[in-house]
Amino acid sequence: MRHILDLDRYPIDRPEELGPLVERCRADLARDGMFNLEGLVRPEAIARAAAEVAPLARGASYTHERQHNVYFLKQVEGLADDHPALKRFQTINHTVCADQLAGTIVQRVYEYAPLVELIARAIGVPKLYLMDDPLARVNVMEYRPGEALNWHFDRSRYTTTLLIQAAEAGGEFEYRSNLRSDDDPNYAGVGRFLSGADPTVSVNPLRAGTLNVFAGRNTLHRVSTVGGGRSRLVAVYSYYDRPGVQFSREERLGFYGREQALA
Repeated sequence: MRHILDLDRYPIDRPEELGPLVERCRADLARDGMFNLEGLVRPEAIARAAAEVAPLARGASYTHERQHNVYFLKQVEGLADDHPALKRFQTINHTVCADQLAGTIVQRVYEYAPLVELIARAIGVPKLYLMDDPLARVNVMEYRPGEALNWHFDRSRYTTTLLIQAAEAGGEFEYRSNLRSDDDPNYAGVGRFLSGADPTVSVNPLRAGTLNVFAGRNTLHRVSTVGGGRSRLVAVYSYYDRPGVQFSREERLGFYGREQALA
């Protein structure tokens, strides 16, 4: 892994040296709702990763186009269908599933046990497990010019991504912190933001090779529309605090258009 990850800058293979990095990640998470490991994947390795996955994204991915609100729900109890918090958006992405990524750099980084241990320590859980789902455990998402991942809240508390290739223009990770909490959904505040009455937006200027861990369940966020002539490629890593997690048949069909791994 030393040829793939910058283990001099990030000594994740040496747990006895991790204290300062863990503390920095925890401080960033508390302040910003995220932490970045910029340049974790070496430039030569992330270029190889892009070369591995770009043909799959272009020729063997599942196009997922949908209209949705920020909750990805048809209805929200207590809200009228025309409530500003239920404003609908369009998202388009092209998904490469885990069974298509065997042996790639993207998969090897996902499964690297010292990295999983670092993330667990940083977010304050005793242990994290790889997802068991043969399709969902690691995905690569392509956003082509003119496409975007629109405003939403994540279902999981934390989301881990690795930027493989930045867009030529646009494709920026934008977010609005402190809009809701576990105890307060703040539908009025969400509605004001989506109506344009709240201009508070932050941008996380990610570079290829950066691993990002983001507290997305209570932070509204999106990837802005991609411009120029180059797609945005990002890997999404799914870790859980319990073993054996899999998607349902219906979830696999909805996200990937199929329910089983390719033979």
